[in-house]
Amino acid sequence: PTRASGSSCGPRRRGTPRSARRAGPRQGGSTAITDARWLTCRSTGGGGGPRAGTASGVPHARLPPHLPGTGSRELERYQRRTARLNRQVKAVVKELAGRAGARLPAIPAMGLSRHTALRTLLRIPLPTGRTPHVIGADDFALRRRHRYATVVIDAETHERIDVLPDRTANTLQAWLREHPGVEVVCRDGSATYAEAIRRALPHAVQVADRWHLWHNLWEATLSEVKAHSTCWAPVLDAPIYDGPRAQTTLQRWHQVHDLLD
Repeated sequence: PTRASGSSCGPRRRGTPRSARRAGPRQGGSTAITDARWLTCRSTGGGGGPRAGTASGVPHARLPPHLPGTGSRELERYQRRTARLNRQVKAVVKELAGRAGARLPAIPAMGLSRHTALRTLLRIPLPTGRTPHVIGADDFALRRRHRYATVVIDAETHERIDVLPDRTANTLQAWLREHPGVEVVCRDGSATYAEAIRRALPHAVQVADRWHLWHNLWEATLSEVKAHSTCWAPVLDAPIYDGPRAQTTLQRWHQVHDLLD
């Protein structure tokens, strides 16, 4: 392969077609190769500057697929990016998706539109992992006060497993029955989720998540303080300490504020 600038990128034909029989990589084998080659330019994902790529001659060869020693091409069919660049682009769009995923590759000179970023994201196959033993279920708003959904995560690795279209008990119950093996379910205080877990997994342990535990503790503490607010009246009405240290502190306070004025 040879380095080519961005202005010279684009397929073009070079040479005169002329068929020939040449010796193959194994003794006694041969292949039909023409001298006509197409110069193809593709981005490699390196730091070669804006719109840089590699231009290589791709011969019109017909090789047996089992023939050893022929190597494998760096690109699959109908690709404009190398395998390494495809991996880099997929890693970016998996984290940033459309517009942001198109802006970041422009910094290391990997041109990418937001439409291509979304198409690349949609081509990435969804992971098909095992169902964890400890999961967490919680609702979130797709459109506040109008539409809600349920997210199911691995409570040990905090990895998202699935997103359910609503937050009803029947939907979560159906998902739990389709994914056996769950032993512990971490949830909020919703009675809907509790009923779904109880019907689908009667032997599963239901636990409350940390945030709701602290939130419930805060609400209980606040209500207890409000209930005993009258007990603070005698303390607040007590006379203020007026000893020598208090007098010295008050004098210094006035001195500092006199200097500020």
